[in-house]
Amino acid sequence: MADWIHAIILGVVEGLTEFIPVSSTGHLLLTKTLLGLPDGFWDTFIVLIQLGAILGVVALYFQRLWTILITLPTRAQSRRFALSVLLAFIPGAVAGLLLHDVIKQVLFESPALICWSLILGGLVLLALDRWTPEPREFDAMSLPWTTAIVIGAFQALALIPGVSRSGGTIVGAMLFRVEKRAAAEFSFFLAIPTMVGAFALDLIKTQNTLDTDHMGLIALGFVVSFIVGFAVVRTLLDLVSRRGFAPFAWWRIAVGVAGLVALRVLAI
Repeated sequence: MADWIHAIILGVVEGLTEFIPVSSTGHLLLTKTLLGLPDGFWDTFIVLIQLGAILGVVALYFQRLWTILITLPTRAQSRRFALSVLLAFIPGAVAGLLLHDVIKQVLFESPALICWSLILGGLVLLALDRWTPEPREFDAMSLPWTTAIVIGAFQALALIPGVSRSGGTIVGAMLFRVEKRAAAEFSFFLAIPTMVGAFALDLIKTQNTLDTDHMGLIALGFVVSFIVGFAVVRTLLDLVSRRGFAPFAWWRIAVGVAGLVALRVLAI
């Protein structure tokens, strides 16, 4: 199979999974393993194309984000929202800087760990969907700073492939009584600085190993993930409001179990 087809497949997987609590990185790494792609470049590819899906959020929320940006000097509410995102960003950023090599060289190379993380995360989502604390925060743009910091700490757990960045932030938010739609929306906003940071860090560390062909594949995966991610974000909030997170929990469990079986059968 040609590399450009691999790039499209991984771009579609990224766009479909980045914003739902099923772990896009876990799905991408399992897909990479099943496609038989080598380590090295394709691990970098997986990190870099995630920014494409994140730009789908920027495009969808552009008017609201632009309004916040231009009113930072004059509106306290805008400054409060920006600070809450910054505070939530810090724990994951610090952990990512300190553990980058361990994540890429150890955790990325453990498909079994990813499968178990998917299964355990699915069980957590099922429990949370059934026993959700009564929400008291309904606006993703006006969360208390303490709640934002807690959400950021939960996001740091997503450095373990299979845990899910969006899943970690949503679970942390709902445990601290953020309504599930607002929890999902705050997760979208927090993804922007988080994935920009991950993109920049990985690009800096791997730029000397990338050639022209590699950049073309990355650009293709980037565009595909942007298009698919934009479409997913447009429909996700309504789905969460109607169905909760149980469908994603069952999907995580199914993929995790199927992955373990495939690893056993294929002896990967």
